[in-house]
Amino acid sequence: MPTLSLEDTQTVTQDAAQDAIVFENVSIAFQEKVVLDEISFRLPRGETKAIFGVAGSGKSTILKLVLGLIKPDRGRIVVLGENVTEMREEDLFELRRKIGMVFQESALFDSLTVRENVAFRLLEEGNVSEEETEKRVREALRFVELENTVDKYPSELSGGMRRRVAIARAIITQPEVILYDSPTGGLDPVTSNTIIELIVKQRDVYKTSALLVTHRLQDAFTMATHYFDSKTNHMQPLPPGAHSEVPMAFMVLRDGKVIFDGDVQQLVKTKDEYIREFISLD
Repeated sequence: MPTLSLEDTQTVTQDAAQDAIVFENVSIAFQEKVVLDEISFRLPRGETKAIFGVAGSGKSTILKLVLGLIKPDRGRIVVLGENVTEMREEDLFELRRKIGMVFQESALFDSLTVRENVAFRLLEEGNVSEEETEKRVREALRFVELENTVDKYPSELSGGMRRRVAIARAIITQPEVILYDSPTGGLDPVTSNTIIELIVKQRDVYKTSALLVTHRLQDAFTMATHYFDSKTNHMQPLPPGAHSEVPMAFMVLRDGKVIFDGDVQQLVKTKDEYIREFISLD
């Protein structure tokens, strides 16, 4: 599994084009509070990496840095071969078209229908025909099994359904990278599992590179131990000892530092007392 070992976190590969995302010695502080302190990691193309840490540890900040919404105080960030730390705002718009974002709490537009919400980025770009837009909206909603909601408004949907619409909106542009910000936050366990099943489906069907910020370790463990079976159209457990076809990694932040970056087997075998306690608390 092509994950970055902790020993290598300060020597990220020079060939950033082989990776979807690269952070090199990135630091950022807000009002003198250091949030990220010289962190380095990479997301190889096609891999999904789940990011953990207590509240305020910088998980969502990483997503904002990837999008170029904020700039680091120090360090270098490369996304899809582009150095976002040096890009102009107009150039960042082009890069963001290649990135899908699933916001915390869905962030749908209440005054727009599901169709209009899912199609928003296509309509904003204005270079996709009405017929093609409708086709892609239907395909995206079919993928999340909500095609029958196309004319509804967000207020008519349950919390879980809104999250699924948010995923449809994120994938409609067929992005090269997807960023998930606490996609199961505030949902009950059954609905959370439905969302994770959709994320596993997206991962295994399209093999899109992804960063997943989550407070629920169980979500990432489920992703690491299951695969999407296209025959049954459901998530299934992997056979004992087997790995997912799409690599899955875990990264843990503490006090602004990366203290773990590896796969699920390495995580459960760690001797680090803080990480062991973190795992047991979930």
